Amino acid sequence: MTGVALALLAVAGSGLAMLGFEGRALRRQLGGAAPVPREAAGITVLKPLRGVDDDLEANLASFAAQDWPDFEVLLGLHDESDPAARVARAAAARWPGSFRVVMQGAELGMNPKVSQLASLAAAARHEILVISDSNVRVEPGYLAEIAARLEDPEVGLVTHLIAGVGELGDGALLENLHLAGGVATGIAAAKRIAGRDVVMGKSMALRRKDLAAMGGFEPVKDLLAEDYVIGQMVPRLLGKRVELASRPVQNVVQDRTVMQFFHRARRWAVLQHALVGPWLHAAQVIQNPVLLATLALLSAPAPWTAAAWVAVAGARALLDGAAGSALRPGGFRPAQLMLVPVKDLLLGLAWIEGFFRRSVDWRGTRLRVLPGTRLAPPAPPR
Repeated sequence: MTGVALALLAVAGSGLAMLGFEGRALRRQLGGAAPVPREAAGITVLKPLRGVDDDLEANLASFAAQDWPDFEVLLGLHDESDPAARVARAAAARWPGSFRVVMQGAELGMNPKVSQLASLAAAARHEILVISDSNVRVEPGYLAEIAARLEDPEVGLVTHLIAGVGELGDGALLENLHLAGGVATGIAAAKRIAGRDVVMGKSMALRRKDLAAMGGFEPVKDLLAEDYVIGQMVPRLLGKRVELASRPVQNVVQDRTVMQFFHRARRWAVLQHALVGPWLHAAQVIQNPVLLATLALLSAPAPWTAAAWVAVAGARALLDGAAGSALRPGGFRPAQLMLVPVKDLLLGLAWIEGFFRRSVDWRGTRLRVLPGTRLAPPAPPR
C-alpha cells in the first residue's frame, strides 16, 4: 500500500499549495481600500429572525451604530411566539427612528427565510436592500461601502467575506476555524483567481429595481442555496457584476457543541453536492489535505506516514492561522489551531456523507434537497 500512501500524500501536498494560493487571494482582497460614496442613498436592512442567536442584542446594536444618514433596519418575525420577538420589540423601542418589526405574511415557498425576506422587502422604504442574517455584526462603515459600490450602475450585487468570532467552546471554535480557513479563503480565491462569484446570504445588497427585474424572491422560494443562486442570476439576467467588499462582516458564534458543528457540516455537504454534482463534489477532497494524509497513514501505517501526517496537519493549521489573522482581530491562538485536524476530519466525514444523503434538518423541519438545492417535502414512507 506504499504506492497508495504516496499518491494520497502527493494530492495532499497539492491541496496545501492550492490552499496557500487561496490564502494569498484572501489577503489581497482584504488589502484593498473601500470606496467612498458620493451621495447618501437610502438603505433598508432586511434582517429575518428565527430564535435568539448568540449575542443578538449586540449584533443589532452594531447596525444602530452605522455612520450613515438615511437607513432603516427591518426585523422580521414569523410570529409573536418566536423567542426573538422580545429582542426585536426591545430594539424597535430603543431605536424607534430606524428599527421596525415586520411580521411575516403568507409562506412564499419551501424556504422559510425567503418568505420572511419577501415580507421585509415589501415593507422597505428605500431603494437599496441589504440582506443580513441575525448573527452578523458589522463595523460602522459597512453601509457606506455598500452604497459606494452600488453607485456604479454596472454593479448589481455587493457581498462580503465572513469572519467567525466569539467562540466560547470547541464547537464554535471549529466553525470559526472553518469560516476562516475554508469559507472566506474559498470565496476570495473564487473571485480573484477563477473569476467566479460565490455569494453568501450572511450579507448581500442589491437595488430593489434589480431584484424586481430578476423576478423578486419568487425564483428562489424553494431553494436551499437562495443566496448563491441570486448571485448567479445577477450577471446572467441583468448583465451586471457582483462586487466583493473590502472588509468582512463578523459571524458571531459563541455556544455550539462539536456535534452541532458536525450537523451543520453535514448540511453544507448535502448543499454542495446538490449544487455542483457528484464529480465536482468528489474533486473537493483536494481541499482537505488532513483527510488525505489520514487515509495515507491508515493505508500504510509507518513512521514516515505518521511524520507526513504531522507535517500536513501542521501546515494546514498554519494556513488557517494566517487566514484568521487576516480576517479577525488577534487571529487564533496557537492552542486553538491544535483543533484544525479535528475540524478537517469532521468535514471529511461530512463530505463522504454528502455523496449519499439527500435531506437536511432545517430549524426543526426535515426537507429533501434535490439537484440545484431545490427543496421538497420528505418522501412518504413505503
